[in-house]
Amino acid sequence: MVLLVNWTNLNELVDHAARQFGDKPAVGMALHQPLSYREFHCRIMDLAALLQSRGVSPGDRAALLAENSHNWVTLYLAIVRLGAVAVPILPDLPEVDVHHILGEMDCQVLFTTQRQIDKIYDLAVKPPIIITIDDYVDDNIVMTVQPFTDFLREAEKLTADRDAPSFPEVNSDDIASILYTSGTSGFSKAVQLTHANLCANGYSASGIMNIQPGSTFLSVLPISHTYEFTMGFILPLIKGCRVVYAGKPPTPAVLQKICAREQPHAMLVVPLIMEKIYKKKVLKAIEKSRALGFICRFKLGQRLIYRRIGAKLLDFFGGRLEIMGIGGAALNPEVENFLYQAGFPYIIGYGQTESAPLMAAGPQGDRTVAIGSTGKPVPGVELRIFEPDSQTGIGKIQARGPNIMQGYWHDDEATAEVFTDDGWLRTGDMGIIDEFGNLRIMGRSKSLIVMANGENIYPEAIEHKLNAYPFVAESVALENNGVLEALIYPDYEYVDAETSGQSRQQRNQYVDTHLEQMRREVNTQLSKASRLARVLERREPFIKTATHKIKRYLYAADKKA
Repeated sequence: MVLLVNWTNLNELVDHAARQFGDKPAVGMALHQPLSYREFHCRIMDLAALLQSRGVSPGDRAALLAENSHNWVTLYLAIVRLGAVAVPILPDLPEVDVHHILGEMDCQVLFTTQRQIDKIYDLAVKPPIIITIDDYVDDNIVMTVQPFTDFLREAEKLTADRDAPSFPEVNSDDIASILYTSGTSGFSKAVQLTHANLCANGYSASGIMNIQPGSTFLSVLPISHTYEFTMGFILPLIKGCRVVYAGKPPTPAVLQKICAREQPHAMLVVPLIMEKIYKKKVLKAIEKSRALGFICRFKLGQRLIYRRIGAKLLDFFGGRLEIMGIGGAALNPEVENFLYQAGFPYIIGYGQTESAPLMAAGPQGDRTVAIGSTGKPVPGVELRIFEPDSQTGIGKIQARGPNIMQGYWHDDEATAEVFTDDGWLRTGDMGIIDEFGNLRIMGRSKSLIVMANGENIYPEAIEHKLNAYPFVAESVALENNGVLEALIYPDYEYVDAETSGQSRQQRNQYVDTHLEQMRREVNTQLSKASRLARVLERREPFIKTATHKIKRYLYAADKKA
């Protein structure tokens, strides 16, 4: 049994992990030899010493604009070792957003990769130090970069030629990260998270997941997002686990190859990944077989079939999976019902960047966690429902705890708006807490549609029903001149397969017919005020956040798709 000492400083946490887990594997790329905890710690200290010699001081900012890798997390910890501030930038952000962040942060150092470097060519003022994590050498004369391997060799030589480096004292309430939100309501804000915020949430997460030292975490989500950083990096460090970075986009073929070799015990995904697997693997298999379709009409039969499919799904993920964290967006209820009946080891989480990020989840193995909920508040976090509706109990979700941010960077007005007078974080979400303490999310308060008759409509509930159709890839429900309508981006692979050999006109007729049929079927499941007047085809994917939530504010005025 591992004794968990709740450190409130990332540097102390890493030092302790190196002492406690020593030669156990810590971090590495999939299909490659990992660094041990001791090697990982030495590399962090070497890189921190070199950054210090190059003038990086407490409070300075260093940006990480790169894909996941063990070098990314090593550099992050080298940055915060000095009391400097790490600025993770989501690699999928467009150039204009990258320029805004780097301009506002005025970074001393930038760590990047070949896939990202084009975004900084036209940057007005470039950071003085630019390191390519993937060893890319830029042959043009726009700027000077140093490959990571050369940077690391220089760091190792520096520390070999002198006594152990001396670093400044770093306090728990010092800022460790500044992260830009990627919310669904526009206007990204720079969230300041301290060492204590991140450590507190890591320990909270460790209290809800039954993971043993030596277990393998497979990382497929961007670590520049707090969801993967806290749950998929800090938590494994606390537990003495090995973190494996996929290194490639997690397509089914890539996942299957990596999982067969690495056999992960744990991993984190966003709902979109599991929803695609459900539609492509589960529904498709049932639709193709009349016998399976008939058996699944009965609850017992459906459970037996789902159990069998669930076993195959576990084999797909390597056969050793003990827990899969699902978060970042709402999971379709139909998909969760499949996972539950299949006996698949999953846990739903709820959080935000402002809370480092986890606020509610599980705990794993708790039989009172209700399907459709995000489970209980995690240890150390308090949740309350503010101004609940007298009939439904639904109200505004607010939170407080040691994981809550210190505010937005240089934005006192936004910071004041997001906190209540008594210090609770306004999450912007609406929900209810049931008799067992489970939190149920109804939707974003800014997404709430109030109809003319005064009825409150949560568009997310309608979208879940639409997205359950194999024909639908994604959808947005919205109000237009007093009526509800939905924009649908079809799954064109599904359409192509169903209309193979048909003319364009027949294909278009197929889409129109299915849209109208779906509208009628879904309306039978909705209250009169919630029924859809129109369902329109959208021929391009919706723009989404890093965790694949649709930025619905972009489509509020886009009524004609």
